[in-house]
Amino acid sequence: MHNMLEVKDLKKYFKTPRGMLHAVDGINFTLEHGKTLGVVGESGCGKSTLGRTILNLLEVTGGEVYFEGRNITGINEGAEYIELRKEMQIIFQDPFSSLDPRMCVSDAIAEPLRIHKICKNEDELDQRVSELMETAGLAERLAYSYPHELDGGRRQRIGIARALALNPKFIVCDEPVSALDVSIQAQILNLMQDLQRDKNLTYIFITHDLSVVKHISNDILVMYLGKMVEKCGSDELFEHTLHPYTKALLSAIPIPVINARKERVLLKGELSSPIDPRPGCRFAPRCPYAKDKCLKEDPEIEEVLHSHVVACHFVREINCL
Repeated sequence: MHNMLEVKDLKKYFKTPRGMLHAVDGINFTLEHGKTLGVVGESGCGKSTLGRTILNLLEVTGGEVYFEGRNITGINEGAEYIELRKEMQIIFQDPFSSLDPRMCVSDAIAEPLRIHKICKNEDELDQRVSELMETAGLAERLAYSYPHELDGGRRQRIGIARALALNPKFIVCDEPVSALDVSIQAQILNLMQDLQRDKNLTYIFITHDLSVVKHISNDILVMYLGKMVEKCGSDELFEHTLHPYTKALLSAIPIPVINARKERVLLKGELSSPIDPRPGCRFAPRCPYAKDKCLKEDPEIEEVLHSHVVACHFVREINCL
């Protein structure tokens, strides 16, 4: 199975009054066609910035992005960019602010079809909109409703229908269920999995909820302050957690059992600044295993187990490998 996406040393920095903020700093990974890569980490770790930089919604500071073998780094205008937009789409986190409040459901879904002139006439456009509404689980009676009249689940279904309008191959899902009730989250996740199976879609699924990402992802990439600290298969991550930060994240997942006891990994210390960061592991100030080397040298990403990569100087010593 060939790679849909290949990201090489991707960087995205933002200029601030205090210096350069390293939001995404040297990320590397490949994503196979038809698979899902989950991207997890605390708020502010650079997950959403990573997704938007891959889509060229944000200008790349450094590195390269290859989509089906094509180098698409920096393409943000012209005919090639227009064609690229048809193949790469995004589902935004907030299903309300991502919709135009002056557009009804049918107009919001029809907008990309009109912009790219996909349909020959209005009848064909109306038929295509109806098909997309049915695919996303939206009742036909909602066609002329406005976003403020709908609940969060239905708003997010509009976002999904709009993302599917141009028949994309690849979709960045930027925390698409974080603003929804738990019962609605399950419906949206099941819908997305059904769409992936039926349309052979490839996803990057961004979330801070590890229980959600386990449900939908083939591989999981863990980020901390712009850096990738661990990446492996979904089952492998939960069975053989290696990085101290990932262990802390997993320990925070609640167990839905009364009086269940679970050992929590409590992180102490201050967050290091992502603005002009000093050399060394960015997790070191909070890591219970940190040594002098961690404060002075950046850890390299290395394959510790089969297809399981980690950025930690002492990962073998910590895990007795």
